[in-house]
Amino acid sequence: MLEADVELERASAPAPTLVPGDAVRAPGWARRLETTLWVLDALVILAAVSSALAWGRRLVPEQVTGGALTPPLSTTLSVGALLVVGWMTSLSLHVSRDRRVVGVGPDEYKRVVTATVRLFGVFSILAYLGRLESGRGLVALAFPVGLAGLVLERWLARKWLHRQRRRGGWSHRVLLVGSKDNVRHLAAELTREAYAGYEVVGACLPGGLDEEGDLALPVVGSLASVPHAVLDTGADTVAVVPSVGLTPSALRRLGWALEGTGVDLVVAPALTDVAGPRIHVRPVAGLPLLHVEAPQYEGPMRIVKGIVDRVVALGLLAALSPLLLGIAVAVRATSPGPALFRQKRVGREGRTFTMVKFRSMVTGAEAMLPDLTLENEHDGVLFKMRADPRVTSVGRWLRRYSLDELPQLINVLRGDMSLVGPRPPLPSEVANYASDVRRRLLVKPGMTGLWQVSGRSDLSWEDTVRLDLYYVENWSFTADMLILWKTLAAVFHGSGAY
Repeated sequence: MLEADVELERASAPAPTLVPGDAVRAPGWARRLETTLWVLDALVILAAVSSALAWGRRLVPEQVTGGALTPPLSTTLSVGALLVVGWMTSLSLHVSRDRRVVGVGPDEYKRVVTATVRLFGVFSILAYLGRLESGRGLVALAFPVGLAGLVLERWLARKWLHRQRRRGGWSHRVLLVGSKDNVRHLAAELTREAYAGYEVVGACLPGGLDEEGDLALPVVGSLASVPHAVLDTGADTVAVVPSVGLTPSALRRLGWALEGTGVDLVVAPALTDVAGPRIHVRPVAGLPLLHVEAPQYEGPMRIVKGIVDRVVALGLLAALSPLLLGIAVAVRATSPGPALFRQKRVGREGRTFTMVKFRSMVTGAEAMLPDLTLENEHDGVLFKMRADPRVTSVGRWLRRYSLDELPQLINVLRGDMSLVGPRPPLPSEVANYASDVRRRLLVKPGMTGLWQVSGRSDLSWEDTVRLDLYYVENWSFTADMLILWKTLAAVFHGSGAY
């Protein structure tokens, strides 16, 4: 048995006394968040049910309708009150306000939708069996209005929560446990994704304080002193990453040591940038094995994506034709040269195509690039310059709101590009790609993508590649819809565009 494993085994016996059950309570912000969501849910549900009841009785003002008596007001109000209570109870039973699911990922929305659908399924059956006249109105009106209201309310609450977390509040205090390199990597990821709400407060390494070095994190103990470190740092979450000393038995004893303390134990596998739908847990001989599905680059769903791309592109070209014409006139009127700019880009499987966009620079801008190379403000193979002298006055405005990219709908219609995908690279950029970066070319490039909604030109080259590769390997229709929705917000704010 390894030395670190032995030390952790010796420390496991007194651990419960080191971290008593009442030593670590749920964070105060978590309780406030759950209470706030409870109140907001109640307001939305009350509004939906009240509106449905009022509208239903307005549509049926007579006492007799179709041979059946309209239920008295007291009965209608009682049914409405029971629905409100049942709805709130269903949301609670589905744990839709838990701090572990609120604020990140689709699970929160799934639980809200599932709780609502199941409730109204049961309510519809009871209303039919009990011949409740008001039941049909509640199902027809309260259900869609309430569900839409709850999803919108949770989305607004999530945006507010993300803003608070980026300011340094309303976050879990995380103690990282594991090898130095893995701890450094996880800390960097959690810091980059601050909206997820994990604030790293310290680390426990196999070598303890002697291993701190250039970690840039406070090392507060070794693998054997995690319970003590939890008390010292006030952590409410322990995140474990792979390490030589953390054998399955040692990890199990760590879980026992934290049992009943209110501290969450999170295990981060040595697997990153793989989306949830590709991961399946398969218990084998008591071991939770992660099965990772291979990325899908071909098949029926890709064919459907291509059809949807072309149909949407054709519709947008028709709908936006007056705007496109106006931009073309503005470009021609403010600087000499054509309205459209054509450039060779690299598409799927390395095939080149001619990408079109509105000209935002002076004519001959590409010939001026060598003189500006030293002014490059971007790392990697990209050239970006905030105050690029080649950009025209109209072009700067077009770039800010990505209007210069609208003609790329023609490329989508031709099949060269997709609405959503990796950034379309230049041949000179592809020539400098490393082998792993070339995986971006497995799919069509897109007019927008994760790079567009995550910072645009403000992203580093490493982040741009990481986001593109994540999209390539984890594509789904749902992800495309979310990216298109977020693109509208990114374009409206105009951040990261120059």
